[in-house]
Amino acid sequence: MVIRSSAACLALIASLSLALAGCAQVGQVRAMKAFKDGNKLYAASDWKAAAAKYEEAIQMDPTNYTIYFYLANSYDNMYRPARKGEPANDALLQKAIENYKLAGEKIEDPKLRTLSLEYLVATYGPEKLNDPTLAEPVVKDMIKLSPSEPTNYFALGKIYEDSGEYELAEQTYLQAKAAKPNDPEVYTRIAAYYNRQGDFPKLIEYLSEAIKLQPNDPTAYYTIATYYWDKSFRDFRLNDKDKMQYVKDGLTAVDKAISIKPDYMEAITYRGLLLRVQALLEKDPKEQQRLLKEADTLRDRADQLRKAKAAG
Repeated sequence: MVIRSSAACLALIASLSLALAGCAQVGQVRAMKAFKDGNKLYAASDWKAAAAKYEEAIQMDPTNYTIYFYLANSYDNMYRPARKGEPANDALLQKAIENYKLAGEKIEDPKLRTLSLEYLVATYGPEKLNDPTLAEPVVKDMIKLSPSEPTNYFALGKIYEDSGEYELAEQTYLQAKAAKPNDPEVYTRIAAYYNRQGDFPKLIEYLSEAIKLQPNDPTAYYTIATYYWDKSFRDFRLNDKDKMQYVKDGLTAVDKAISIKPDYMEAITYRGLLLRVQALLEKDPKEQQRLLKEADTLRDRADQLRKAKAAG
């Protein structure tokens, strides 16, 4: 029986530790090479070969969690919604989900972690698994990760909206406003929700708030003008007085857009459309003809701008 001294044992342990550390370093170097090779294939959209390299890299270094995102996305890109139900194709989506989850749980970089969760949510969407109940907790985690990011609230609100839970959807969209109250896009997106709900006063209220935050942006005025035109032209429940008021409000908005950007082709087009609606409501034949003549002039002006833009 051989008895070693404590000093000898410590020396042996130290040498073994160095050997293991050396092996670990070699593994990490090889893993990094496989990862870089995978990235080249990924950039070339060779998803199958890229996935094989990423799998190889993970085998050698399972703690590099960034690889899991690219592996997940490679499988995700290999999945074909048109072949849903085929076992081999469905397995690709499941592999994507598993690796998105790992990336979302383990990656330290908050941006890449959030991106992983966003892609994970997309796998639960209508083109893939079509199960919003699975997406809800993931989006809630994204909100916890970035509570000041309104995009996540809109993602959660859309899940509720698509499920018919409109009160929850509205509450969640308003949380997006609370998260970033000075972002005009937040108000525009909330306005779009009220438009889908057929709540025109709320639609105008939020578009008006967006304008207050970007008073020199012609697009904001143009956008609200398009809604005024749509309401006055398509809503046959309105009386002529209300229609005329919407036309006038639309003209005020579109004129502001054109004053900021005189060659705003889309705004010029909508000014003409609003004038045509006004002509339909006008009782005086001479005034009708004047409005229609001006609308024709605006149409021709918009066509000229369109052709000039196409010509480069």
